[in-house]
Amino acid sequence: MIIGITRELVAGEQRVSMCPENIRLLTEAGIDFWVEQNAGVCAGFSDNDYLSAGAKIIAERSAIFAKADIILQVQSFGANSQNAEQDLQLLRPQQIVIGMMDPLAAPQAAQQVADTKATAVALELVPRISRAQSMDVLSSMATLAGYRSVLLGAEAAPRILPMLMTAAGTLQPARVLIMGVGVAGLQACATAKRLGAVVEAYDVRPAAREQIISVGATPVELDLPTESSEGAGGYAKQQSEEFLRRQREQMTEVVARQDIVITTAAVPGAKSPILVTEDMVKAMKPGSVVVDMAAERGGNCELTQLGETVVEYGVSILAPQNMASDVAYHASQMYGKNMQTLLELIVQDGEINLDFEDEIIAGTVVAHNGEVTHPHIRKLLDLPVLETQQQSN
Repeated sequence: MIIGITRELVAGEQRVSMCPENIRLLTEAGIDFWVEQNAGVCAGFSDNDYLSAGAKIIAERSAIFAKADIILQVQSFGANSQNAEQDLQLLRPQQIVIGMMDPLAAPQAAQQVADTKATAVALELVPRISRAQSMDVLSSMATLAGYRSVLLGAEAAPRILPMLMTAAGTLQPARVLIMGVGVAGLQACATAKRLGAVVEAYDVRPAAREQIISVGATPVELDLPTESSEGAGGYAKQQSEEFLRRQREQMTEVVARQDIVITTAAVPGAKSPILVTEDMVKAMKPGSVVVDMAAERGGNCELTQLGETVVEYGVSILAPQNMASDVAYHASQMYGKNMQTLLELIVQDGEINLDFEDEIIAGTVVAHNGEVTHPHIRKLLDLPVLETQQQSN
């Protein structure tokens, strides 16, 4: 069996789908790895590192697609909207491609792969169950993005984060507010706290209160109904416009006293809710900073411009893209471990075993044998329910 690791095509993407250490462990199980030349260089892994791990370095990308049984990528079909077409033309029937595919926002990619009769495995759909935690790339990447967001905010702010008592006087600590405390938000809370800031955090989910306290932050509590705020998998549900209006009104005073506001609220497959309005930015102190981690989904701040830093009313609004890629070495380590664990489920005794009775396999495979197989992706594409799925129901 041959597993291929290709160089990432998306501009600015520095991660690689597997590290040499992951490959070393799997080659011992009799799997051959073909790695595209320079695939890991931007993440800090040389071709010699892969060779030492037992992989073969391949100069031509098309040669990997021509021979590999499984292709591993970071931003694959759907997630790569720039130039994935060239890879699509190289796919073969029964070949498996595994990567992030943004299937809820770009379901048409699943149909494109299905048309080639290849199999697509979308890592964003790994179910939030204990058995799949070590395969959860979204949590891995969100952890690093949360850490990175605090560093970006601290760098942009005209003040330091910790309190300092010096001969020149006492410097008061910066105030940091985290809005949305999923994996990224909790890591942002912990990072800001370690740097010495006074940290507050807000989330619509009642269960988040104890999590906020556990990382040393203070929960912000608003007078809002939160009973129906949490959806499947622990994600926040999309809220009504009336709920969001009341939320913004009450948050204005909280935001106004902050030096750095980090927003992380995202709803899978939907536009990010506006949490920081233009009026709220107006109320902030000059020199304050907003780091909008949800910029790629439209942004939580009304003034966000994706990939740009804009200054309005004296407030800097940062809208970074692909923050995990900025720390590509450790991002690739985490992503590679997630990928390795999933491969150990798919490849057994040197053979591919796609067991659709397994909820992880059933939940992540979006295209197989010429069909879009995932029920929710079929619904997004207005496709009828498959006969096999009707029988199982």
